[in-house]
Amino acid sequence: MAHSEPRRARVHVLTVSDTRTVDTDSSGNLCIELCRQGGHDVASREILPDDPARVESHCRGIAGQVDAILINGGTGIASRDTTYEAVARLLDKRLDGFGELFRMLSFADVGSKAMASRAVAGVHGKTLLFSMPGSTKAVRLAMEKLVIPELGHLVGELAK
Repeated sequence: MAHSEPRRARVHVLTVSDTRTVDTDSSGNLCIELCRQGGHDVASREILPDDPARVESHCRGIAGQVDAILINGGTGIASRDTTYEAVARLLDKRLDGFGELFRMLSFADVGSKAMASRAVAGVHGKTLLFSMPGSTKAVRLAMEKLVIPELGHLVGELAK
């Protein structure tokens, strides 16, 4: 079976944080920069507090308008870390390999702390969702090693 040609993706960057602003959102800014360097279009960006109902509603509203939603923040196990729950409810199909590979790659840098990451990805309708930790180092790892290399291919597969 032939693979579809990689496509240029239209993405939405969502930062989940109770404290970040556009000026202090280094992880969101890095997502945008790496997407553009990878040849993808950043259609929009948003910063929302750690509120699973708002995150879920926002993602439902933007899905279908973009090819992918790149979410950073709220993937740990602290009481305010609820992004995983919001994203997991949206997924029609899970891409378990994303979280597995992210934790495997993270282990090389942070050791056993990597097990506390609840990075997750999947498909909602025809929109990809990637949820990664909010640290700039984690975003760089996820984007450079996993998201950017496969984003165009995955978008092409969803278009079939």
